[in-house]
Amino acid sequence: MEHRDYHYYEANAASINLSDITSSAENANTLQRLRDGDPTLSHFSLGGWGNFHVREGDDMGWLGYFIGKSVCLLALSIDYFLPDADGEEGHDAFLEGIARSQSIRHIGIMHLSNDGFTSTVRVLHSLSQLEELDIFDDNIVGPDGWSELRTLLESGVCHLKQLRLSGNNYIGNEGIGILSNGLRGIGSSLKILELTINSIGNEGLLALVAGLTNCTGLETLDLSYNEFSLAAAGLASLSDVLQSDEVNLKRLDLCDCHINDEGLQAFTQGAAIHCKVLDLREKESITATGLSYLSNSIRSDSCCVEALFLRGTRIGDDGMKVLARGLAGNKSVRILYLDDLDDGISVTSAGWIAFSTALCDTSSVNSTYLSNHTICKVRLVGGDGEIISLPQDISLYLQLNEQHPQYAAECKILMSHPNLDMTPFLQWKWKLKFLPLAVAWFERAKQCTSLTIHDEDLDSTRRVLDESSDALQSRTLSAMYEFVRGMPMEVMKSREELILIAMAEEEIKMLHEDVEQRITQLEEENERLKEENKRLSGIVMCVANVAFAVFLFLAVVESMRSSSLYL
Repeated sequence: MEHRDYHYYEANAASINLSDITSSAENANTLQRLRDGDPTLSHFSLGGWGNFHVREGDDMGWLGYFIGKSVCLLALSIDYFLPDADGEEGHDAFLEGIARSQSIRHIGIMHLSNDGFTSTVRVLHSLSQLEELDIFDDNIVGPDGWSELRTLLESGVCHLKQLRLSGNNYIGNEGIGILSNGLRGIGSSLKILELTINSIGNEGLLALVAGLTNCTGLETLDLSYNEFSLAAAGLASLSDVLQSDEVNLKRLDLCDCHINDEGLQAFTQGAAIHCKVLDLREKESITATGLSYLSNSIRSDSCCVEALFLRGTRIGDDGMKVLARGLAGNKSVRILYLDDLDDGISVTSAGWIAFSTALCDTSSVNSTYLSNHTICKVRLVGGDGEIISLPQDISLYLQLNEQHPQYAAECKILMSHPNLDMTPFLQWKWKLKFLPLAVAWFERAKQCTSLTIHDEDLDSTRRVLDESSDALQSRTLSAMYEFVRGMPMEVMKSREELILIAMAEEEIKMLHEDVEQRITQLEEENERLKEENKRLSGIVMCVANVAFAVFLFLAVVESMRSSSLYL
């Protein structure tokens, strides 16, 4: 193949006969759409089941040029980088064209050899606008290929939002160790990281966690189908990272990673704090013991998990009871997926009773109020893959939580306690002050008599309460009567307290008046003393003046006497 630079392609792009540089009419039509800037051609797939099948006669240089010139092309997938008639030079020309693209945001790489993978990743250094990179389906990549990818990530040229490496069994612990530093270079821009089916074990997980410290914007982490049966240390390290204030992870997928009870204990606390979606679908490696650790984590007030996937886990009655304890105090989990494997460890009535109690504990009004009013979907899949119907009471509670969450607690109380015992509130510190609150609660509860719930499975609608508003009014009056009947002594106690307070206030008032009177008297006495002081001061001045005059007179007399004696 003769060497053709960019100016050659520019000079001949408008006049080139596309049939001369393609192997089929379909490929020629695809190039025509690229050249004409067809806005509907935003995704381009090369090879495999794509829209351009490389065969002998396809000019890869021209294909790369038209891809690079397109301003509409947003995504490019390269599947089976097959040789063409122009050989390696044609591939180089193709990649040179891609390097000029200013529009491609997504690159997918599949089934490439080490050389093809390395040269393709090297080109990505020119695509500063790249946001998503998918590398999957058995690319045969060696250490030098992963090193090239690490260099790309470390460079910071691409501010990737999504990085998916799936089905690359050649990565392993060594490859993840190489990529770890690259992950540090991505920084906060990365939102989705998928590393499924990559033969990662404990060593690789430890390396990965070290690389995630700078990925503070990460929202989804998928590590499914790796081998974590002996990765308790790595899972504990992951838990520590998840508990950091800088982490923003919303979804964690660990499906079929063979995590055992020890591993579950190691990471559930960190996962429950940050993750809204937690996928722990397993192959029977988790038992009721492991579920107890998970139960403690979701019971915590800081739990954020909204969807919990436990399909494949051997739940049984023991597991259901453990989960029920956690859900009883949980206020975040809305969706729960379980499996009934039907292999001797199925959920029986004992397990469902425990679960029903978590949703509506009827032992007391307060227990009912503190039950779970958040979870609204539970899917139990049988061994044959069919959805198993839930007990009727549990279905009712779940539908109530979903369709009327603001009234769920009131409805469950009215459903479970026909006669509301108000006497415990007499021991409450507010006592009489509670009465208006009780009346307001019953007024709000009237709404429950008109609520309905829709059953999607049966496509039917039913009332929540089989009770009329008049019947509820009767219950309200009975409850208020019982409450008021127990209050006379409380009223007398309150009256005596008021009398004592009034007497104390009167005494304080009298003391205050006496003090005010004494202060007035002291002020008057002070004014009198001031006047008396002025009067005495005047007298003293007069006496002093008289004494001075007498002194002068005597002095004159003495002087005259002395003069007469002298004469």
